Amino acid sequence: MKLLKKLASAAAVSFAMMGAAHAEAVLNNWIFNPAGTGAAAGQTVNEYLDINGNAIIELAATSASTFSFTEHGVFNSVQADSNNALFPLNYGGKNITALFNATGSGTFGGGFSFTGGTISIYSGTYGVYGTQAGIYGADQGTLIATFDILAGGGGNVDASGSPINNGQVSVLAKASAPGGLTSGYFFAADGTDLSSTNLLSFAFTNANTIAAPTSTLVSEVGCQYAANAAACNGNFANTSTAFFVSNNGQFKLAEVPEPGSLALFGIAMLGAGVVSRKRASKV
Repeated sequence: MKLLKKLASAAAVSFAMMGAAHAEAVLNNWIFNPAGTGAAAGQTVNEYLDINGNAIIELAATSASTFSFTEHGVFNSVQADSNNALFPLNYGGKNITALFNATGSGTFGGGFSFTGGTISIYSGTYGVYGTQAGIYGADQGTLIATFDILAGGGGNVDASGSPINNGQVSVLAKASAPGGLTSGYFFAADGTDLSSTNLLSFAFTNANTIAAPTSTLVSEVGCQYAANAAACNGNFANTSTAFFVSNNGQFKLAEVPEPGSLALFGIAMLGAGVVSRKRASKV
């Protein structure tokens, strides 16, 4: 929570530099309806959707000190603002899942960043996530949003290229246009449908390596989604070039600034992360 407040403050400072016309960056008190039946029946989201998930990362050294990677992930969301007002209970059994695929590069024992990718969000039936339906149950139901991952974000890795224990990862994306958001699901605080609006999304998650991924995770995400050879052959084990991670964190929305302002938004994100890491190191 402190980190998100730090991020919002940093973003606000950056956008204040652009003038009052562009000061409203991060969306608060927006409305989300997992069932797609309109704003009146939706839930007010003060800050974020809670997300958790798993991903396989395939890594290739590009030099003695650098690497490139691809990531295929699946995510689940059953509530907003950690408020326990569960989507499955309040919206006819609906909860939110997502497919995530991305590319990037980094430095061993240093940082990494994303270069591109997509996030596809679905409204589906509760209880399907984590099964063999579709891809780990994460692509079942109605596709309600598609985001293109923007260059930047990322986090820190150890000397082998794995995310540092409980390391923070940030992702910045923009709603694909046209039709990036399906009408009936996402609304501004005043009830305006956001399906015709250009939006950014950003997420912060904590990443940890999964020592023993389940057979379902290996077959569904490792083989079906990522087409990893070892996963498809049934003899997968985490190595320095292919490993599974778990993630949990928050997903937020923001207005799209002018093109020249997007870099400042990224700087705000980075600054918030740096401050958080420094604070954590003092604990």
